Amino acid sequence: QVQLVESGGGLVQAGGSLRLSCAASGRSFSTYAMGWFRQAPGKEREFVAAISWSGGRTYYAGTVEGRFTISRNNAEITVYLQMNSLKPEDTALYYCAAAKKDFGLGDDGIYDYWGQGTQVTVSS
Repeated sequence: QVQLVESGGGLVQAGGSLRLSCAASGRSFSTYAMGWFRQAPGKEREFVAAISWSGGRTYYAGTVEGRFTISRNNAEITVYLQMNSLKPEDTALYYCAAAKKDFGLGDDGIYDYWGQGTQVTVSS
């Protein structure tokens, strides 16, 4: 069982930065791949970024690649999403998720556990 709690969301102007954190409970955190997803009002949830259980592989949606960086600290059982050069279209509720599988990480269907989300709002 893994419980996930996101934090770090807020209101920021376009061009600004935020760092989201996802704190996990459970001793098996280091065996889970982790992902970040987001959902804007009226839109479907979409993949943002993912990282393998070892941290050796990372994946990004094309819309955020080069601006966002996912990382993890297994000792602190936390995964981060550094978001730079934010745009109004990045406004959404951001969720972190944990997956036992270590492939197909862009597919939200493979994730076993989800957090409650943290709101990111980017003003123009």
